[in-house]
Amino acid sequence: MRAVQITRFGGPEVLDVVDLPDPVPGEGQQLYEVTAAGVNFADTHQVENSYLAPQELPLVPGAEFVGTPAGGGPRVVGLLAGGGYAEKVAASPRLTWPVPAGVSDEQALAVVLQGATAWHLLRTSAHLAPGESVVVVAGAGGVGSLAVQLAKRWGAGRVIATASSPAKRALAQELGADATVDPGLAEDDPKTFTAALREANGGHQVDVVLEMTGGNVFDGALSALAPFGRLAAYGMAGRTPPGAVQAPALMGTSRAVVGFWLAHCFSRPAMLDEAVTDLLGLVAEGALKPVSGGRYPLSAVREAHQDLRARRTSGKLALDPSR
Repeated sequence: MRAVQITRFGGPEVLDVVDLPDPVPGEGQQLYEVTAAGVNFADTHQVENSYLAPQELPLVPGAEFVGTPAGGGPRVVGLLAGGGYAEKVAASPRLTWPVPAGVSDEQALAVVLQGATAWHLLRTSAHLAPGESVVVVAGAGGVGSLAVQLAKRWGAGRVIATASSPAKRALAQELGADATVDPGLAEDDPKTFTAALREANGGHQVDVVLEMTGGNVFDGALSALAPFGRLAAYGMAGRTPPGAVQAPALMGTSRAVVGFWLAHCFSRPAMLDEAVTDLLGLVAEGALKPVSGGRYPLSAVREAHQDLRARRTSGKLALDPSR
């Protein structure tokens, strides 16, 4: 089969399209023929070995796929520990879900990992309550574009999205954001970013922040929180860690910081079932609109990673193994 393999860590240049033996399903696994593979920002960390979990070479990246069981069967979307950038994958049927008619491969890929992350950030980590204000950092991205819509659907009083270009800020507003902020304001001084977030919230501190950049964006967003506000951190796209968070400072402001990594739901599949089933149903109804960021040939995987790292994309990126 054709697959993307890395044999050395680095940037997009280490992604090579090669011929590999078909994967051999382990106990409790099944072989699937892949029609589309999802690309996530976390994959760029995996490729350079800066991911939360240490990586071992050689490896085939990719944590999600849409496909059918080898030999025939219904179309499913599934999650993987790795190996998704390929024509075939070995996956546990317990971590696959039927794709409803009318839901495209790209839409299904958008909700299975990034959508489930947005769902649990708001429900499980931040415990969003109706009427609360929500800041979605990277509101035009794969997780952010769905989090904006879910926050509005679940009764957020005001949704503020950050995005790095006028086009992305316009997209976030089309998806339901009440206001937008340029995260570039945080580059020189996080206090400027803090002030912009409060201004976007009518001069008030904010209740919930979904944060995936790190560095000054994290610092500025944390300072914008109201008492009893919650910042849920789920990424560090900027590759720069934020300032240290001290317990006395949290106690003195009654703020909370919580981390989230969807991988911990793999051992609690009921948590994934609840989120993915809900999200696929909303997409099928037309109540949730995933944003497609482009379908790249497998042979153009380096370009996909380059575009993602350069923030030239919005929404969900997918790879087509047939090309």
